[in-house]
Amino acid sequence: QVQLVESGGGLVQAGGSLRLSCAASGRSSSSYVMGWFRQAPGKEREFVAGIRWSGSGTYYAESVKGRFTISRDNAKNTVYLQMNSLKPEDTAVYYCAARNSIVVLKGPDEYEYWGQGTQVTVTR
Repeated sequence: QVQLVESGGGLVQAGGSLRLSCAASGRSSSSYVMGWFRQAPGKEREFVAGIRWSGSGTYYAESVKGRFTISRDNAKNTVYLQMNSLKPEDTAVYYCAARNSIVVLKGPDEYEYWGQGTQVTVTR
């Protein structure tokens, strides 16, 4: 079992920045892929960014490329999502997720473990 706890959400004006954190605990595996997803009211949960726990490789949704950066600190078992140039359409609950694989996939159903989510609200 892997437990994931997100933090760092909040209210920010358009053009601002936030950094989300996801602390992982429990069973650890160097083969785990970590992902960030988001879900806005009335919409399906969508992939935002993904990263392999070890090795290289980061992946982004087209809508956040150039604005968001996913990174990890293996010593702290923590994954981050730095969000810059935020837009009102980025407003959503953001979830951290993990899957026991070395392949980053974009489908929510591919991930076994989920955090509780953190709200990000971007105002005009």
